[in-house]
Amino acid sequence: MSSDPVDTREQFRPADHPSEHFLLTTVVGSYPKPTWLNRAKDLAEDEDRGFDDDDLAEAMDDAARLITEEHVRAGIDAVVDGEMRRNEMVEYFADRIEGYEFNGPVKVWGHNYFDKPSVADEVAYTEPWLVDEFEFTTGVTDRPVKVPITGPYTLASWSFNEAYDSEAELAYELADLVNEEIEALVEAGARYIQIDEPALATTPDDHAIVGECLEHIADGVPEDVRLGLHVCYGDYSRIYPEILEMPVHEYDLELANGDYEQLDVFKEPEFTKDLALGVVDVHTTDVESVEEIKENILKGFEIVPPERLTVSPDCGVKLLPREVAYEKMENMVTAAREVEAELDAGEITVGYAGE
Repeated sequence: MSSDPVDTREQFRPADHPSEHFLLTTVVGSYPKPTWLNRAKDLAEDEDRGFDDDDLAEAMDDAARLITEEHVRAGIDAVVDGEMRRNEMVEYFADRIEGYEFNGPVKVWGHNYFDKPSVADEVAYTEPWLVDEFEFTTGVTDRPVKVPITGPYTLASWSFNEAYDSEAELAYELADLVNEEIEALVEAGARYIQIDEPALATTPDDHAIVGECLEHIADGVPEDVRLGLHVCYGDYSRIYPEILEMPVHEYDLELANGDYEQLDVFKEPEFTKDLALGVVDVHTTDVESVEEIKENILKGFEIVPPERLTVSPDCGVKLLPREVAYEKMENMVTAAREVEAELDAGEITVGYAGE
């Protein structure tokens, strides 16, 4: 990625956008699954029900179409299908990467279990992971579609490593596979790709490994493809400002969850990339009002100017009741559009840290 990158944001501005200012709205990725989709999965696992893989695939298509349309109805600019076809963020990809195997669930905390995979052999890219998902979603909406991908550091960190000398070596190999997947997605028309690295939030001292992974991932990616990095809530002071050197356009950060206590972390030195600011808290069922969200958006202007601010929820919303998730998204978009109009009218004075 060049030191003076192409503006990758403007391509997502709707043709009929009513304001001169444009705050890109999107979602992080996951969304609550319809109850009937979980029932369909249960039926597919019961051989006596006569509900086969084709029936399940149809149910997943229906769910992906429904949630994509829900995002469009809420007014989201860059939509996602809610990850309707995915189970867990590591398991889904491990099941598609040669070299991984599953040996049963492991207990992670309390009474919760995780089907933690093992890397038993060298990893290899043998089939596209998300191209079918992307092409289906673009076929049911005219909106730009964002593609979230679990990052190589998280794929390595949340697996048992039985084949490589170090976790870092495994992560770099996986990063090369992610690069291959992005090449296939770009060929299919994808222009907005988000790398999810939740593991970095718990092991921030490994930011150099994540940075090297992203160098592998970004290699050869066309300049007009927007690359983002999502990092879940953690001590951001341990990765900033180092993350500014990573070859991505946008950082998606979970700040609403901590009531923006870490906002000052990003004021010195200047935040030079785009900021995807979490403006609704995904850990509570309380639906933030439009006015509350507008106040949160204004906090983003303390870090970046409006043309570099993306508005999104803190993280994936899959654990919320579906009606709550929708109301949060709808209010978020309404708030963004009202702030844009107020910016156009000169009613908001922006003074960000870089001025």
